[in-house]
Amino acid sequence: MTGHVLRAEGSISIGEHVTGSVFGVTLNLDTIWSTVVAGAIVIGLGLWMRVKWTNETPSKIQLLWEGLVGQVNHEVESNLGRLHPFVVPLAVALFFFILIANWLEIIPAMDKLPAPTSDVNLVYAMALLVIVGVHIHGVKEQGFKGYFKHYAQPSPFLLPLNILEEIVKPVTLSLRLFGNMLAGGLMISLIAFLLPLYTIWGANAIWKLFDMFIGAIQAFIFALLTVIYFGMMSAHQADHTEHGDEAGSEGDGGDAPPAGEATAADDRAEPARAG
Repeated sequence: MTGHVLRAEGSISIGEHVTGSVFGVTLNLDTIWSTVVAGAIVIGLGLWMRVKWTNETPSKIQLLWEGLVGQVNHEVESNLGRLHPFVVPLAVALFFFILIANWLEIIPAMDKLPAPTSDVNLVYAMALLVIVGVHIHGVKEQGFKGYFKHYAQPSPFLLPLNILEEIVKPVTLSLRLFGNMLAGGLMISLIAFLLPLYTIWGANAIWKLFDMFIGAIQAFIFALLTVIYFGMMSAHQADHTEHGDEAGSEGDGGDAPPAGEATAADDRAEPARAG
């Protein structure tokens, strides 16, 4: 067993990619073509769904898709309130892209089609896409003043912590996915090196099934956090609007006299005008 471990330690590498250089910039080519394959599959499924879409007699796949998106919309609205219409489609698209990207590794392609989500560059890019989209949405909904004001809520003393939280969000969102998918690839390599040849196929099959389950869970978590982040920004906007309405109501109430006093003043004014 010691010899196997040493052999594994000497052969298993982390973070090695097929690379190329364009204008002096090093690119991970295997991540790029795996990402293109996963994206092409998602786009192909979408185009196929559009061709099959009908209002007369919907197909089984259309019913499945409508039920899935409808259920997601219902759960989001019941827990987070009504969000912008683009949020749920974005989350569903990210879920399927990450799911397919995670499952690419189970294809027997002689390590030529690795899971692109095991490359930290891709997961950082997806996390930045989500977080930048959240902040752009916040500025559009609340305006610059309302957007920056929410960093000082509920107390100005929490301003540094709120800013730190926003900085950490893309890091935690990306590293959670990256760590799990990288560990899955390493486990497959360890199984190949540590176990005898006649048992590799069984252990590999069992682990790949488990790895598919982990990939689905990670895709769901990424999509769920995307919805939650947009929901939190919409909640800040709702609080800002509510406080503005309350301030307006208090201002209107301060200018107008009570109903009883107004009626009494009118009654006193009538005899004066008559005299």
